[in-house]
Amino acid sequence: LSLSFIRLKDDDSGDHDQNEENNTQKDGEKEKNDREKPQSTTKRKAVVPGPAEHPLQYNYTFWYSRRTPGRPTSSQSYEQNIKQIGTFASVEQFWRFYSHMVRPGDLTGHSDFHLFKEGIKPMWEDDANKNGGKWIIRLRKGLASRCWENLILAMLGEQFMVGEEICGAVVSVRFQEDIISIWNKTASDQATTARIRDTLRRVLNLPPNTIMEYKTHTDSIK
Repeated sequence: LSLSFIRLKDDDSGDHDQNEENNTQKDGEKEKNDREKPQSTTKRKAVVPGPAEHPLQYNYTFWYSRRTPGRPTSSQSYEQNIKQIGTFASVEQFWRFYSHMVRPGDLTGHSDFHLFKEGIKPMWEDDANKNGGKWIIRLRKGLASRCWENLILAMLGEQFMVGEEICGAVVSVRFQEDIISIWNKTASDQATTARIRDTLRRVLNLPPNTIMEYKTHTDSIK
């Protein structure tokens, strides 16, 4: 499934470089509106593809988090810090969210975007994640936006070919560098982690000398 092809046909997506400032502003307003809305999330009906839309194999949820560096984070404070942006079930719904989101390269401070399958929280302790791990790629500044887009399109388009193993992806904006990672369910499955690594190299078009590190979530928790 070529998401970029569908995007060209989907007028809804908008030109994503245009009006970055507006997007940031819109994001702020949206966050404010979301805060003021009554918490009706529990009653929200299931997200399904609209008529004539291109369904994805799984529903996914975008999350955003930001924290003050230097302050220790407990998993509890981390959970309070992480905000759901929204869930989508089709290619068109994805572009509707994505075209209004600030690109990672334009985020400031210590911020993260997370894109996980619906029902999986972007936390090590989540049942789907706790026996898993992640491939980590550290990027010099300036590459995060393009790499993030290529990574999530490959994930949504099921290019990793590892069955149910993929949980989600994260882009982390830091002062000196940016980091992208993809999380999978079973850290001990070496054939799967190797396949994910090889697909990452291909879809991100990484230079051969790029350092890629695999880290299990149990190590991260320690």
